[in-house]
Amino acid sequence: MIEKLRNSFDEMVVYKDLKKSNFFSALSLPSFMRDWLLKRFEDEAGQFDSDEMAQFVKKYLPRKDDWISIKNRVIVEHKRVKFLAKAAVDIDIKTGEVSFSLPDFGLTSKDTIIEDNVWENCKEDLVRGRETWGMVELGYRDPNEEMKIKGKIKLISFKTFCPYTIDIDFYKCARREFSTTEWIDVLLGAVDYNASGYLGDEEKKLTMLTRLLPFVEKRLNLIELAPKGTGKSYLFGRVSRFGWLSSGGVMSRAKMFYDISKRTEGLVAGNDFITLDEVQTISFADVDEMRAALKGYLESGIFTVGSYEGTAEAGVILCGNIKKETMDEDGYGNMFEELPMVFHESALIERFHGFIKGWNIPRMNDDLKISGWALNSEYFCSIMHELRDDMSYRAIVDELIEVPEAADTRDTEAVKRIATAYLKLLFPNVRSADDITARGFKRYCLDRARKMRDTIKYQLGVLDIEYRGKDLPTFGVRPDPEKRE
Repeated sequence: MIEKLRNSFDEMVVYKDLKKSNFFSALSLPSFMRDWLLKRFEDEAGQFDSDEMAQFVKKYLPRKDDWISIKNRVIVEHKRVKFLAKAAVDIDIKTGEVSFSLPDFGLTSKDTIIEDNVWENCKEDLVRGRETWGMVELGYRDPNEEMKIKGKIKLISFKTFCPYTIDIDFYKCARREFSTTEWIDVLLGAVDYNASGYLGDEEKKLTMLTRLLPFVEKRLNLIELAPKGTGKSYLFGRVSRFGWLSSGGVMSRAKMFYDISKRTEGLVAGNDFITLDEVQTISFADVDEMRAALKGYLESGIFTVGSYEGTAEAGVILCGNIKKETMDEDGYGNMFEELPMVFHESALIERFHGFIKGWNIPRMNDDLKISGWALNSEYFCSIMHELRDDMSYRAIVDELIEVPEAADTRDTEAVKRIATAYLKLLFPNVRSADDITARGFKRYCLDRARKMRDTIKYQLGVLDIEYRGKDLPTFGVRPDPEKRE
């Protein structure tokens, strides 16, 4: 299958060796940054000069502690400094002045400027999202007391982190070259996992890939409880540049949704998904306030703070550890008893679409780490990000799923949304309902979506007597024996 992968995706395939190599673990780089470097420095055999790469990292990937040194070089020594960073743009409505910020270094837009000629050259890249990764080059505009001009750090140039065009149609066509079993293994490699380490256990592979559903579907809200060491933090926090992982600490409405004092939108507005990891250790500044905000947002994607109303498309994922004695293969024990009190309300839990049984995912070990050719993580996650905007898959799901009469609206939406995410992930080549068999859709999309929602449904009954005995409707696949069986 390796030759098929390399032939189908060409330069978007890199050699990853997480099992043996300590080079990247020592650098503590996220997967998308690591694979960007591999693509830049690897030869056809997957080899690279570690000294050359180390010098590049030292020069162009500064740590937060290096910021004072960078400011000294830019402001005091009047040097131009170039490095990789995440940049955000701001346009002042009153003055029309364009500025930028570097969130990871604490540089705010009030201390910066993008001059007109530079803006013309780089605006297409910088306006694509709230924050954009790229190679920034900084300089300094000196202050002028007579003209009342303040000194500011200015952007000299910007080159996007993703130098190639994401061709969605190419990706969809390439999927046709692989069987479903092969494609599952391709997806695992794309997020740094070795498919052979699962010893052919398809259920464990698919449960692991369930974590990718919020990568590819807007506002998909999930809960995962799993034993320690199953890789939750890694997959949600280190693989994609489009998500945000929050581990422990205090989470406030201002940070999550909107900060009234700063007049800035929160995490949901700038990310594809927000993962609250180690959720048992997270505390909320105001439980009632956060609960109300979450209920509104999870339901409609709209958040209201004071007089401000905003919309966002980020999914919310709750991740927590579960004790071995609490695990239940069917999900019929009380799974949420250790969650913070903010989540002990049925009306809030009902708004989460599905549950991931993390105990079906093996504890991380060396045999599960990728060691071989695989899809570039940075490329793959960019594809997932783009697929979020493709509405054709939902239209196919609406056509295929048979909804029984009087089915609960939230149950129907949850099952359809999860099934749509599975369709995008496992069968991106499907362009119409005729391109997938009823059996394949039922096995890999509908049945898995039903099981994920069914666990939420049962847990609602554990939390609230009002929900007990309310079974999930029996969703089916619309029959079309000539085309789909």
